[in-house]
Order: sequence, then C-alpha cells, then structure tokens
Amino acid sequence: MKRTVFIMLLIGGLGCSHLLLAQETNQSDAAELAKKLSNPIASLISVPLQNNTDLGIGANGGSRNTLNIQPVVPLSLTEDINLIVRWVQPVISQYNVTGSGKHESGLGDAVVSAFFSPAEAKNGLTWGVGPVLLVPTGTNDYLTAKKLGIGPTAVALYQANGMTFGALVNQVWSIAGDKDRSDLSSMFFQPFFTYNWKSGAGIGANFEVTQNWKGNTTTVWLNPILTAVTSLGKQKTQFLFGPRLNLAAPDGGKADFGVRAGVVFLFPK
Repeated sequence: MKRTVFIMLLIGGLGCSHLLLAQETNQSDAAELAKKLSNPIASLISVPLQNNTDLGIGANGGSRNTLNIQPVVPLSLTEDINLIVRWVQPVISQYNVTGSGKHESGLGDAVVSAFFSPAEAKNGLTWGVGPVLLVPTGTNDYLTAKKLGIGPTAVALYQANGMTFGALVNQVWSIAGDKDRSDLSSMFFQPFFTYNWKSGAGIGANFEVTQNWKGNTTTVWLNPILTAVTSLGKQKTQFLFGPRLNLAAPDGGKADFGVRAGVVFLFPK
C-alpha cells in the first residue's frame, strides 16, 4: 500500500513538474513575443489590425473610425542584414467631419516602409533605415492626397529588463500625382515606451506627431496602451487597448477623445 501511494505521489509530482515546465515555457514564449512586438523592426511576421475611434472632431462634433491594416514581413538578406517591410493601409469612415451631415468612407492612402536592419541587436540596441512611400490608394476625394510620395525613414530602440525605449521618424515629399492638389512635405515622428512582464502583458505609450511643412500645421496624439499576448487555439495573438488624447491639431480638426483597440496575429518562426 505504501509502495502504491509512493508511486502515485511520484507520478503526480512528475505531472506537476511537466505542468510547471509548460507554464514556464508558455510564459517565456509570451515574453519573447511581447518583446519582439515592442520592436517595430523585429524579425517576426505579424498582421496587426489597429482600430482608432475619434469623437468630437471640430465644430460639428464629428466622428472618425480608422482601421489600420498593417502587415509586417521580415526578409533575411544576409546573415547580418534583414529587410523589414511594413504596409499600413487605412480603412476610414467619418461623419460630420467635412461638414454637417456629411459622410465619407473608403480606403485612405497607404504608407509603405522598408527598413534595412542588423539581424542581431548589440547590447540591447538596434536600428533600421530605409525608404518610405506614400501610395495614393484612397478611394474618396476627402480621404486621399492624390499624390505619390517618397522619402527616408529610420527607427532606433533600446531593450533591457522588459523595457523598450525608441523612436521612429519619416519624411515624405510628393513627387507625382494630381496637379490640382497641393504638393506634400510631411514629417511623422513617433517616440515610444513599453514595459512587458514575463506573462506577456505590457503597458506603454507613444506620441504620434505629424508636421505638415507646407500647411504649417502640427497634429499630436498621445496613446497610452495596455497589451496582452495569448493563444487562440494554435494562433499566437496580441490584444491591445487604450485611450487616445489629441493634444494638438489644425484649426477645426481637433478631437475631444479617442479610443484605440486592436489585435495582432503573430506567426513566429
């Protein structure tokens, strides 16, 4: 009887050990995925769906919903250099923004970036540089600049002890498009910070600053965010949620409040 109890306890102990090992492995995987997701140029295939809902825009109290479809595809060029391609395609629906009772919906213009980046970070520091394109994919006159634009983009970040600090910047000049539309010269600057726990949960914030040099206008958003990495069946997924605060905008374009929510489908190697 004692021998049977001992064997049962031994089997139970082994089962608990395997369970604890699986939990630790899952936490380790989640933490590593969260770390990569905090890095815009990580070698990780992902398809983020980021939804921004902004309310109280302008004198008419308009609303705008923007779904950004943002696939990221890393390519290994050599043992030391990766190419990270990011496509941001907005899908927009807005009410009372261009005028009382007015409604526009459709695709906005796409932003396509390509970052040449070291395959391995050194001392927690990594960076990437490359070209950025503004592609006139907009399907509504109010949602597109009708201009093809090009310019440089760069990102740099540092990661250590669950923390990520960094910034992304790009500058776009129009080079072709509708002659009846004004030429473009626009800079986008995004400093960001994230802290991730070992569970894969995270907290952070970023600023999104857009400077229109031609129109001499500045738009600033502050986006605090909560994130969590989990599995939906076998599909690795990150969820994110947080408020959006419009700190500055051109006359008549400032929103009272906004909300960001999203899901990221992950395809680790």
